[in-house]
Amino acid sequence: MRLSAIQYRPPHGQPAQAREELCALTVQALDQGAQLVVLPEMATTGYVFDSADEIRPHSEPAEGPTLAALGPLASAARATVVVGFAEQAADGRLYNSALVVGPDGALQAVYRKVLLFDLDYSWAEPGHERLCLPSPVGRLAPAICMDLNDDGLIRWLWAERPQVVAFCTNWLEEGLDVQSYWRLRLRGWRGWFVAANRWGEERGVRFCGRSAILAPDGRAVAKAPPDGDGVLVVDTDTA
Repeated sequence: MRLSAIQYRPPHGQPAQAREELCALTVQALDQGAQLVVLPEMATTGYVFDSADEIRPHSEPAEGPTLAALGPLASAARATVVVGFAEQAADGRLYNSALVVGPDGALQAVYRKVLLFDLDYSWAEPGHERLCLPSPVGRLAPAICMDLNDDGLIRWLWAERPQVVAFCTNWLEEGLDVQSYWRLRLRGWRGWFVAANRWGEERGVRFCGRSAILAPDGRAVAKAPPDGDGVLVVDTDTA
């Protein structure tokens, strides 16, 4: 199977531009045979917003323009695409979510970030449900950034044993070896970890890049640099 993590810096508050650029990067991954493409957290909007009122104009329902843009790409390649976005639910509540586009191009699921980070609290509600979904690459669990610091997620991974975690993240630059930290948090679970991070600075907040694909033994079989958009693709049979 082939897995892809896409590193991307979204333009703040410009979802139409972001969707166009995300589609172009997704096509690069699909052209290399990727059966799963993972894009960063909040990939359509940027991450740092002061309030719900500020982000609401850039939020969207699950079956919104991001699904409409990525659905045909997923369908044509019979691949699953996971992308972070600002979700506006039917009741008006806002969530930091991951959209799972199935290989038929339709909405398969929406995962809502359970463990919020400080910057989420200005606008987002927490999610309450973890998901394990069928996909072309096996049983797939979406997760978002701060979730990895939740011991509840780790225990859930041990119990459910998904074969792949699709990790949409906006991991901050903290001066640490982020891939080693991810590996440490995942100890005891053996599966593929596909981490798609953003890079660059937004409103004084610096993100670390370094997207990666970790093999079940913890090795980083593909790594991105700290800066720059990029597409990682790994053939798990030869990694």
